[in-house]
Amino acid sequence: MSDLLILPSHSPLFWLTVISAVILVGIAKAGFGGGLGVISTPLMALVMPVADAAALLLPLLIVADLFSVHHYRRHYDPINLRLLVPGSLVGIALGAFFFDTFSDNERVLKVGIGLIALGFVLFQASRSMLMESLKQHRPSLLGGTIFGGLTGFTSTLAHVGGPPATIYLLPQNLPRQLFVGTQAILFMIVNMIKLIPYWYLGLLRWGNLTTTLLLLPMIYIGVKLGIWLNQNFNEIWFSRVVYGLLFLTSVQLIIGQSVMGLFWRVMG
Repeated sequence: MSDLLILPSHSPLFWLTVISAVILVGIAKAGFGGGLGVISTPLMALVMPVADAAALLLPLLIVADLFSVHHYRRHYDPINLRLLVPGSLVGIALGAFFFDTFSDNERVLKVGIGLIALGFVLFQASRSMLMESLKQHRPSLLGGTIFGGLTGFTSTLAHVGGPPATIYLLPQNLPRQLFVGTQAILFMIVNMIKLIPYWYLGLLRWGNLTTTLLLLPMIYIGVKLGIWLNQNFNEIWFSRVVYGLLFLTSVQLIIGQSVMGLFWRVMG
């Protein structure tokens, strides 16, 4: 994995991609567009190694989590947290093992990120039917362990832990404040714990610190933009555009070719 240090010599497309990805994290943390922040790692993986993309985003996600946890610090379900967190520790360990095993195979990592992102798009497309089939259920040790494990694994690889946690929590019909607050605290814990395997695997580098500091204002801009969008726009079409982009991004990561380039070759 490269000792990444973003310099001005990188192309405008590189900067546009990275800045857009970080702003989308802020917008998602502001509660606009559901889980659209999931696109950030796959999008950045198009212009840099997967491990570097994940490592660069982690400190920024933790900063964004601080805003969310501060707002929802009095609104969370301790029972669900006690059930989800232990399983997430196992998932984080498995995700770290996957990273370590395939650290020298960028193709496998990109396919893995692409499949997770594609799974998220399919989840969003079938979310209402899936939630209806699950119906209402109570917190359970088995469910918390399984979905906590999936949350930790997908979050470690691609910062995409939202869908498993949502599948577990949503059928419980928690009040909105408790639902959002429980997820905010869960991901604060998960992201903080992920610092340990990321450091152990050598993914966190001093060379990234300058880049992280440069991108921190983009989190703030994204949060402010998300608040404004919440007040002025219907999130349905915005989300559809982002999920469409995520679908194309995931396909591109899986096939290892530019989707647009492949389209023109087929049409030609």
